[in-house]
Amino acid sequence: MTSEPLSLGELLRSRREHLTPTDVGLASFGRRRTAGLRREELAQLAGVSVDYITRLEQGRSRTPSRQVVAALARALRLSRTEADLLHRAAGLTPPGSGIVSHYVPPGVRRMLTRMSDLPLAVFAADWSLLDSTPLWQALFEAPPVDADPDQNLLVQVFIDDSVSGIATAHGGPEAFERALVSDVRRSAADYRDDARFREFVADLRARSPRFAALWDAGHAAAHQSLVKTVHNSVVGDVVLDCDVVVVPDGQIKVVVYSTSPDGPDAEKLDSLRLSAAR
Repeated sequence: MTSEPLSLGELLRSRREHLTPTDVGLASFGRRRTAGLRREELAQLAGVSVDYITRLEQGRSRTPSRQVVAALARALRLSRTEADLLHRAAGLTPPGSGIVSHYVPPGVRRMLTRMSDLPLAVFAADWSLLDSTPLWQALFEAPPVDADPDQNLLVQVFIDDSVSGIATAHGGPEAFERALVSDVRRSAADYRDDARFREFVADLRARSPRFAALWDAGHAAAHQSLVKTVHNSVVGDVVLDCDVVVVPDGQIKVVVYSTSPDGPDAEKLDSLRLSAAR
């Protein structure tokens, strides 16, 4: 006799009822009529409304976004297997299944167009460059993707020393390299079934002792925002804030550089912006 798999609502309710506020770092006040987390507490932890949690548990909403499911999995302290099950119950492919996506969603394409006055680029989970604005190309003295489709930040940093325009994090090149390898190590765990990604990492380890040493250190973390200096042969050193936004579908990374509107670095970007527009 086989039993039907639990629905999304049943999974949420079951896990919520088996947790206590202490389990998730919340304070517990007074006696409770029922065991487990309250819906209000789960909503607070996941960053969604109480009404939405209620609708999910009652089966009145069955198609949450990937972002919401990931937030619920984190809030409920689910294991990797449990999080995969929650994604499948929501009709979503679990993160890490399949291969690294090089597809740029339409919304991200629109972002490239609307934010063309900033140095902005889109990368895959393996740091392959998928697209960039003309100002990015001018700042980093790099060709557009259609002229050179094989650009990869990891290769540029650890193997191809001839590439110009590499950004250096404040704290030294080691800080940037460590952050980059920690990020790709996390992505490799998410895409552990992607043979091409595994071969790419193995090739980097074989060709770059620096990459191999950082990889073997075992750190895994998402790439954080940093202040960086970019050396450009036309305008010299430019100090910029670098922010990384991850689009959950496909783990696409949107990297954008910016600076305050006043000052020498803004003037240097303006100069590059004019040259890119010609």
